[in-house]
Amino acid sequence: MSLAPRRWGVNLKAMAQPPSLDPAEVAKFSALAAKWWDQEGEFAPLHRMNPVRLAYLRDEAAKIAPTGGAAAAPGGGKLAGLRILDLGCGGGLVSVPLARLGAVVTGADASAETIAAARAHAAAVGVGVDYRVATAEELAAAGETFDLVLALEIVEHVADVGAFLSACAALARPGGKLIVSTINRTQKARAFAIIGAERFLRWVPEDTHHYEKLVTPEELVRAAPALAWEAPVGMSFDPLQRRWRLSRDVSVNYFRSARKS
Repeated sequence: MSLAPRRWGVNLKAMAQPPSLDPAEVAKFSALAAKWWDQEGEFAPLHRMNPVRLAYLRDEAAKIAPTGGAAAAPGGGKLAGLRILDLGCGGGLVSVPLARLGAVVTGADASAETIAAARAHAAAVGVGVDYRVATAEELAAAGETFDLVLALEIVEHVADVGAFLSACAALARPGGKLIVSTINRTQKARAFAIIGAERFLRWVPEDTHHYEKLVTPEELVRAAPALAWEAPVGMSFDPLQRRWRLSRDVSVNYFRSARKS
């Protein structure tokens, strides 16, 4: 895992394969493409996490003034006109609700099977999301920019964190934001998110996460030092109420936001 900072102006078009792309990870999620909207299936933990994720994202997105020039979703909404990129969007668990709030959402994923499933779901529920089979580097090479770039539960699955965050930084317009959510690389996270959730509780398939690929909040800053990073915000699971909440504890799951000056 490379965490070296990279220049935003690198010629990404010359790369045969984007450096952040991990084919084994893409294949793993492609095999589960049909399961994204099964609330009792392999992605059930993300469905349980979604209410607190969406509340946090909605509040952070509302702080950004949209650049304009894009038509909002019919009926407006709290995020009307805001251009949002959901990297590693999967089946659209975040893309669809944000589009319903009025944002102009692009969902990108390296898995063609996953994007096909996301498009089918969006058509079925009548929500407009621009889904693309693409990596962060490919979108950055095309010169795309967004008001808000989301990298949710993806940095722990890329091959090169530095290259990935460099592309994310290029994709955020000046004054825009990047929001990352991931699992911290701590012994507590190993115990709860890997050994507990995967091997004992079977909440997610075994080998979904690998401890050595987890990323700490400090490593995010070192990988993209030109961004103005805010303090991380924790997400904690309440086993009694079986729900997630925001917290000060960043030792397992956390958000970290950064503004591009």
